[in-house]
Amino acid sequence: MSAAAFGVIGLGTMGRNLALNIESRGYPVAAWNRESDWTTAFIDEHKGRAFTGTFTLEEFVTALDRPARILMMVPAGKPVDEMIDRLLPLLQPADVLIDGGNSWFEDTRRREQALRGAGIHFVGCGVSGGERGAREGPSMMPGGSAEAWALLREVFEAIAARTEAGPCVTHVGPDGAGHFVKMVHNGIEYADMQLIAESWDLMRRCLGLSAPDTAAVFERWNQGPLASFLVELTAHVCRVTDPETGTPLVDVILDKAGQKGTGRWTAQVALDLGVSHPTIAAAIDARVLSSMKDERVLASGVLDGPDPLIERNPDIGGSRDRDTVLASLHDALYASRICAYAQGMALIRAASIQYRWGVRLAEIARIWKGGCIIRARLLDPVRDAFDRAPELTNLLLDPAIAAEIHSARAGWRSAAALAVAAGVPAPAHATALAYFDSYRSARLPQNLTQAQRDAFGAHKYERIDRPGERHTDW
Repeated sequence: MSAAAFGVIGLGTMGRNLALNIESRGYPVAAWNRESDWTTAFIDEHKGRAFTGTFTLEEFVTALDRPARILMMVPAGKPVDEMIDRLLPLLQPADVLIDGGNSWFEDTRRREQALRGAGIHFVGCGVSGGERGAREGPSMMPGGSAEAWALLREVFEAIAARTEAGPCVTHVGPDGAGHFVKMVHNGIEYADMQLIAESWDLMRRCLGLSAPDTAAVFERWNQGPLASFLVELTAHVCRVTDPETGTPLVDVILDKAGQKGTGRWTAQVALDLGVSHPTIAAAIDARVLSSMKDERVLASGVLDGPDPLIERNPDIGGSRDRDTVLASLHDALYASRICAYAQGMALIRAASIQYRWGVRLAEIARIWKGGCIIRARLLDPVRDAFDRAPELTNLLLDPAIAAEIHSARAGWRSAAALAVAAGVPAPAHATALAYFDSYRSARLPQNLTQAQRDAFGAHKYERIDRPGERHTDW
């Protein structure tokens, strides 16, 4: 049996497409799957290609060049630990074991430390781009040691998406850095999807636009600063017709959104690290509320609200001109998206400091420009901001980004006011605007909060005119 340059464990959607991508770049691949019939079917389907199907893990590892490079595409959690336990007796020092799933970064840190003692390189690698990205070029976020990156770099740069800025992969940092950055990527993804959905809902309910009408709006927006995969995808989705009813397919889809946990992890870690992330949290809450379908239907018959359609309700106020409203929604989406990226980047920065990862935020913006779900034109100014000031504490402090926000703020506030007056929920937009207004405020009302805390619980407070903590007998 000729040696394979790379091994892939797990031939599900992502695993098989990554295997096809690797082989297409000139690297023979050994494949193993728990269900042997999947391996047989995969090899039969791709006869004549440089694939080696294996049916035991011993056979699989033997088929690989050394040091072995093995990509595990198995479900996160216990299955990863079980696979490591099965592989460990077969591995040699300097072999590289890669977890390409969405694993909890603390699990990755634990695994990397344990395998390091055996001389095995363990890499937690975030992979974004879905099925198509895996096949044609994903954005990849590998962590682990510099030695592991040296062994993986050639292959990963070959299979990653490419933009004018280079391959969409970089060595993110040690141990769990790669999986942490992928987790935050997914948190930003939640926020961006929610912001787009809220903008769409305001178009539908306040302006009375049909789904195809909104598609035309998103197509136009995708030609400017809002250009992104998700805006482009939204335009496409809103044009698809349901073959059974002849109506827009989006209109017959139940309004209950699912989630797989990475968004929740992002919120949990942000709280642990003390990083404000209201727009990401609002997007998670919106999915939770959407799952309460039966309760919402019941509440809709009990709790009243205004008629949101502008042409029927003069009490909403503001502009009733369609183009003006759409311009406000455009600016709101752009400004809110900036805030979502600011929150995500601030979270990565805080974790990088906490765990001493040395993550380069400009590089993260660069590798997100292609292949991944949140690829967007906005990532160019984001990257420029962190190139100019690598230690920038918050994206909003960059002068060019601040100028972009300032040019959009009138429309942003108008869109937020419309949502409130019309009774159309827009929590992600609202929290993004509140984040901006809070961050730019030199003084916030938490002096009252501290007074309350001291009054009921003797928690103490600091004065503005002298150092030290104090307590008052209120």
